[in-house]
Amino acid sequence: MKKVVLSVAALLFGFAVQAQLYVADSCKISFFSETPVENIDATNTSARPIMNTKTGDIQIKIDNKGFTFPKPLMQEHFNENYMESEKYPYTVFKGKINETVDYTKDGVNNITVTGKMDMHGVTKDVTLKGTLTVKNGKINLATSFTVHIADYNIKIPTLVIKNIAEDVMVKMSATMKPFVKK
Repeated sequence: MKKVVLSVAALLFGFAVQAQLYVADSCKISFFSETPVENIDATNTSARPIMNTKTGDIQIKIDNKGFTFPKPLMQEHFNENYMESEKYPYTVFKGKINETVDYTKDGVNNITVTGKMDMHGVTKDVTLKGTLTVKNGKINLATSFTVHIADYNIKIPTLVIKNIAEDVMVKMSATMKPFVKK
């Protein structure tokens, strides 16, 4: 009986070490739109990506109303007119890291993540380039990519077409730590 208990304990301990779930301790998502008339930038710090280091799966759910803008009117237009946040409250990305990463060694890894982005009611296949840095048991994920707003059926009224760029630069940085069940 003692051997069975020790074997089960060793098996569970080994599984816990290998199938590590990480959750963001902090995450910053920002976007920037540059036009001749006006630059628009916003930041969201409420998202908490999760990652499974055994499978390479990454998921993030972003509350569209969580973006803050320098001008309240920009935030109102973003939520009401462009993202239609009442109808489409979240942007979701689910993907998988394509490269093999050794999470036991500190270092910087160039990665690509292939998955699906669901924004404004449209789901698209995307591949994002980024870095995954392992340091002292924490993981930092960072990426920057361009979103072509027409790809997600985000309509810009002709009256303000010069105020909104067709392509928006998005940046994300998240510090991940091992998930601890409380």
